[in-house]
Amino acid sequence: MLRPGAQRGLLLSSLRLQGSPGRPRSACGRQGEENAPLSAETRWKDRAETVIIGGGCIGVSLAYHLAKAGMKDVVLLEKSELTAGSTWHAAGLTTYFHPGINLKKIHYASIKLYEKLEEETGQVVGFHQPGSIRIATTPVRVDEFKYQMTRTGWHATEQYIIEPEKIQEMFPLLNMNKILAGLYNPGDGHIDPYSLTMALAAGARKYGALLKYPAPVTSLIPRSDGTWDVETPQGSMRANRIVNAAGFWAREVGKMVGLEHPLIPVQHQYVVTSTIPEVKALKRELPVLRDLEGSYYLRQERDGLLFGPYESQEKMKVQDSWVTNGVPPGFGKELFESDLDRIMEHVEAAMEMVPVLKKADIINIVNGPITYSPDILPMVGPHQGVRNYWVAIGFGYGIIHAGGVGKYLSDWILHGEPPFDLIELDPNRYGKWTTTQYTEAKARESYGFNNIVGYPKEERFAGRPTQRVSGLYKILESKCSMGFHAGWEQPHWFYKPGQDSRYRPSFRRTNWFEPVGSEYKQVMQNVGVIDLSPFGKFNIKGQDSVRLLDHLFANVIPKVGFTNISHMLTPKGRVYAELTVSHQTPGEFLLITGSGSELHDLRWIEEEAVNGGYDVEIKNITDELGVLGIAGPHARKVLQKLTSEDLSDDVFKFLQTKSLKVSNIPVTAIRISYTGELGWELYHRREDSVALYDIIMNAGQEEGIDNFGTYAMNALRLEKAFRAWGSEMNCDTNPLEAGLDYFIKLNKPADFIGKQALKQIKAKGLKRRLVCLTLATDDVDPEGNESIWYDGKVVGNTTSGSYSYSVQKSLAFAYVPVELSKVGQQVEVELLGTNYPATVIQEPLVLTEPARNRLRKKNGKDKI
Repeated sequence: MLRPGAQRGLLLSSLRLQGSPGRPRSACGRQGEENAPLSAETRWKDRAETVIIGGGCIGVSLAYHLAKAGMKDVVLLEKSELTAGSTWHAAGLTTYFHPGINLKKIHYASIKLYEKLEEETGQVVGFHQPGSIRIATTPVRVDEFKYQMTRTGWHATEQYIIEPEKIQEMFPLLNMNKILAGLYNPGDGHIDPYSLTMALAAGARKYGALLKYPAPVTSLIPRSDGTWDVETPQGSMRANRIVNAAGFWAREVGKMVGLEHPLIPVQHQYVVTSTIPEVKALKRELPVLRDLEGSYYLRQERDGLLFGPYESQEKMKVQDSWVTNGVPPGFGKELFESDLDRIMEHVEAAMEMVPVLKKADIINIVNGPITYSPDILPMVGPHQGVRNYWVAIGFGYGIIHAGGVGKYLSDWILHGEPPFDLIELDPNRYGKWTTTQYTEAKARESYGFNNIVGYPKEERFAGRPTQRVSGLYKILESKCSMGFHAGWEQPHWFYKPGQDSRYRPSFRRTNWFEPVGSEYKQVMQNVGVIDLSPFGKFNIKGQDSVRLLDHLFANVIPKVGFTNISHMLTPKGRVYAELTVSHQTPGEFLLITGSGSELHDLRWIEEEAVNGGYDVEIKNITDELGVLGIAGPHARKVLQKLTSEDLSDDVFKFLQTKSLKVSNIPVTAIRISYTGELGWELYHRREDSVALYDIIMNAGQEEGIDNFGTYAMNALRLEKAFRAWGSEMNCDTNPLEAGLDYFIKLNKPADFIGKQALKQIKAKGLKRRLVCLTLATDDVDPEGNESIWYDGKVVGNTTSGSYSYSVQKSLAFAYVPVELSKVGQQVEVELLGTNYPATVIQEPLVLTEPARNRLRKKNGKDKI
């Protein structure tokens, strides 16, 4: 009997399960078990367009989608048999819900595929769609549901907040004492992973793919033309590209090409009960339940229940031996020994929430390996530094991701660009700083945090700091709240003595609100310094450097000694990246991008250089250089004390770049600031950061110099109507609707990537535009991705937002239909369940310093 307290010892001793090589028939009661596995192909191919390594649901889904889309010579190689890995023992949950944005599209595509797969392939998939309910038992959890509702309103996914009465009607076995609300997704449910994979395999074969197993890959040999020789015991195969979809074997496959993928195998348990009379008596299947405070999921399994907890990072178990010694060669359809002690507090929480569990018998405890990346999200796409090597690995929730990721990757491979933006899954978000120690610490944290409240501006602290800290970290860490950016620590906001310095996440304004206002005022009225070292930094030179950049960027190439803002577009005319391009000496360039897109952008540049045969040298100098930004009306006065270079407006113009010395420290100075105020970015050797910072801070004492962080910079850039890549523009947007016309030179001679597509977009006319909104709220500000309402309907979404300390209102960028984009147009922005009136304003809200300067010279100071 499933009882807590005094019975626990007896319970555990009688239910201790040993890992066994067999597939537990009672684990999920799946129809697929009765189906004999489809026999493997006896054919062999010497050439393949795409070789997929790994026969779990992810790899098989990709094979299915590529073959269905018409790719010839798709080959999947599996070391033992299909589903042998994490797929076969998965609990099979499917949900439309995801706290992110475009990952909702992945979930949506998976479910829509699974709904029709049985009809298409003739294979039973065991798909149940009773819906799912997330339970809120605290007020802050209700706020989270409201926060997620506005982020879902502009997507196709159905999602509702429901009252306790409706929850009880749908799940009559609940103890309702603590329940405040539920987040309900119709169409959610669960599927048999084994049957799903076999149906995808049948479809892949139907459309011409070759699924070969057992065929373990023993070696991957890159060739000079970018193709691969894939070695197996059956022979060698030449492939135009390879895709690592090897599940918990992905690290071993990565090592074959010289990569250390940051993946950690963790143990996950779920419990299956025997028949429960109260469950058997129900007239319809129970919705899947997620008790977020109890940190477990629970669903009906035949006439019993299945529930799986996510224990805390202190109690969860990492399979350390696999990290150090590799996965045991014969491991496939095996399980680990169960450990009910480890999850007992969650078992007891489930028994309190669903009291019939107290009388239930456990018939199975499944404890199998799943693979975690540091941030719990998978790694999907081409890998920087290795030509034609793609990955689809690190899936903690592979069943719900399989269908959508297969389609997403297939489209990317076939069309040369991702169908929509998913930079959060980019394998290149990790780098050399991602050590095994860091990966394990983050995987523990991510597993234990599966069901914690998801706040905006969330920070997670395990594994920090990494080796990738700027020279200023030790000086600043006791003065500010640091944020994590691609391995770097960067100040978000600074606190003064006596101010609350703790990390206090909230859906409303919190303890950083007033200090950020002070930093804003500091930059607008005096002078501030910010550490910008996390920027991605590339040096490009060579006889074809100008020609390459002219092909890559939609803007013209800046003259020697100048900088501009340039955008790399995709073939379909979407914004792949935004960089600043500085022409330092003839044919030599310094390219700067955001911290989160360093290797994302570098991969694209390198690939174009190789494919086009350009004679260039590309060097990633991100870790070699530190960057200090200085901004504010007194920035020139402070810097001029430290250099013999004339910094006057007529001599050191806006967007000019010069090499100079600041008190004998060599720097590359660019007159540019994301604050929109008078300022410079100072690029210098990383080892000089402390000395440069100290010199500037000492020189600025008379001007009242002080630090500022990225939160204040965000407020400043929004007032200036500066767009941000990843928010206002990305692979979901074209530059014309984003208001980037000034930077797009359709009349330049070079046929840059995306030029022809952009001409067509312009000729057809835009359907939506980016606008700037002000809105009067109470204690909540827009963050981005909230729903825009007009006439009772959702018509668009915000992209980013902040409080404007100048007009003392909330400020947001938003995409709205063209007919609603005129200045003065009234709409509504949904924040935490309330629709706030908003107005489209003339942008920018605050003129930039160069614009004010031009007006001052033209009209006189009094007219500004």
